[in-house]
Amino acid sequence: MFRVIRIAVLLFILVLVGLSTWLTQARSTDWNNSLWVKIYPINADGSEASARHIERLRLEHFNAIETFIRREAARYGHSLERPVRIELGDGIGEQPPSIGDAPNRLTIMLWSLKMRLWVASVTDDTIEPDVRIFLRYHEPQYDVPLDNSVGMQKGMYGIVNAFASRAQRGSNNVIIAHELLHTLGASDKYDPLTGQPRAPQGLAEPDRSPLYPQTKAEIMGGRIARSADTAEIPSSLSLAVIGAETAREVRLLRD
Repeated sequence: MFRVIRIAVLLFILVLVGLSTWLTQARSTDWNNSLWVKIYPINADGSEASARHIERLRLEHFNAIETFIRREAARYGHSLERPVRIELGDGIGEQPPSIGDAPNRLTIMLWSLKMRLWVASVTDDTIEPDVRIFLRYHEPQYDVPLDNSVGMQKGMYGIVNAFASRAQRGSNNVIIAHELLHTLGASDKYDPLTGQPRAPQGLAEPDRSPLYPQTKAEIMGGRIARSADTAEIPSSLSLAVIGAETAREVRLLRD
């Protein structure tokens, strides 16, 4: 009898957690109220360049993200003045758990659990934001690729690897917006092996003739496709759009 009661309690807790997660995700994409997004900077490499960059960060450096979401939401018929509200949180002195070099389904599940515990341990917000973005700054070494960034819908958090450079501020915001939309349910629309946007859903102008070169990036395609096999990361969110498929995934567009 005790075993039955214990299993029943565990199932009840799982149902409550699942219901809470579903309600949070549903509310985050109803576009009736502002989505509160808080950004926490992290010195990822311990360098002086990253530390100086973090010290100089200001909230207005992320205004382009709000502008981008507002512009694209209006394009899909939503009149909310501020669909996303960005806030800049305190810097965090700890690094998030590593997912490892060769992740599989089990290690990803374990990493997700570790991440939730880590997020709870390093943040102490009186009122919890809807989405947390952990922005890991690295000293600019453009010949050394950064680790992949990630956005998780379950848990509503993102980890963004970025260069600690004023010149890279625009492209950093592109990556932040990409991962933010992941937390809302958007899927990647590029080839993971090549980084090339997939046609047509990963293109900003799928009906363009001729199709290439594209002039903008679909935000979840990640890059501006200059040809069928070459693409570049946009320098700012003014060169990005939310395509129709992504808009459906985050419920900006409801057919």
